[in-house]
Amino acid sequence: MKTRLLAATALTFAAIMGAGSALAQAPGYTTPKTAWGAPDLQGFWNNTSITSLQRSPDAKSLVVDQKEADRLVNRNILVVLTKDDEAQAGLDPNNTKILEDKNNDRGYNAFWIDPGTKLATVKGELRTSWIVEPANGRIPYKPGASRGGGYAITNFDGPETRPMAERCVLSFSGSYGPVMQNSMYNNTFQFVQTPSAVMINVEMNHDVRNIPIVASKAQAKHSPVPKWGGDSVGWYEGGTLVVQTTNVHPNQRAMITSTGKLTERFTRWDDHQMLYEFEVDDPELYSQVWRGEMALNASQPMYEYACHEGNHAMPGILGGARQLESEGKVPGMGPGIAAGLVLPRDEAGGEGFN
Repeated sequence: MKTRLLAATALTFAAIMGAGSALAQAPGYTTPKTAWGAPDLQGFWNNTSITSLQRSPDAKSLVVDQKEADRLVNRNILVVLTKDDEAQAGLDPNNTKILEDKNNDRGYNAFWIDPGTKLATVKGELRTSWIVEPANGRIPYKPGASRGGGYAITNFDGPETRPMAERCVLSFSGSYGPVMQNSMYNNTFQFVQTPSAVMINVEMNHDVRNIPIVASKAQAKHSPVPKWGGDSVGWYEGGTLVVQTTNVHPNQRAMITSTGKLTERFTRWDDHQMLYEFEVDDPELYSQVWRGEMALNASQPMYEYACHEGNHAMPGILGGARQLESEGKVPGMGPGIAAGLVLPRDEAGGEGFN
């Protein structure tokens, strides 16, 4: 009898551990409630991490050990950029060498970025991507599918043709969604709840998601008017806030088209972490439904984000384009903040990946 009991206990434990990917809360954790009985998600949360939406070709699996995590972090392009800048500290006080390669973007040095120094820990595991399905951690785009709306980034005809971030409409990071993502800085979110709504204030560009709360999925009705970030409606399922988003503005470079659907689930994993799960369903863009899991960690209050491009820099942006055109040149974007940097070599001698 004792042997059977031990065997049964072992099988039960193994089943629980094997189902770890299905857990939405740390075992034994009880979600705090608001005064009106909803799961309390309020406060400041942050997703700063070297982990990104898609898995790097250099990462062979979703979950890695600490040694592999350290290797991937040290090969991350933003970490390399930071180390490169720190190595020059005090040697070039006027920042003249940083522009020797004629890359204007390199003026955007490491002082201004905060990409993190670790892979994310999601449900107790070191993760190499937010995407968990497909198993390769990559977005399953259909061949030839248009990857979002918006204007061509090389079009300098006027302010209306510049990208949304440059016009201070939405940030470039994708943190507003759909899907909520992380970037090289300003990765904090503020959650505020009332009985009838949830507000998510996104630090990057001070974009705000206002989500009406209904009794259940059956009561969810969406506005027919396209919106930046899409039209979101939420409801509670036990200890989880479920949000359904559709009808995204066709000019936004989002992860869904105007006919796609995003389902998000927000659940307190423990007192210090919230689990953000998302499912993207858009046959127009993707060959299959794809899913992800992200850690939102308890954080300090956010900074006020000041978007200068659209507010102050647009005359310079367009004026510079007119000057280049007068010289017979075609205006375009720079090669990127990390252009010219050499990543560390791996054990086999190959170059590193982002």
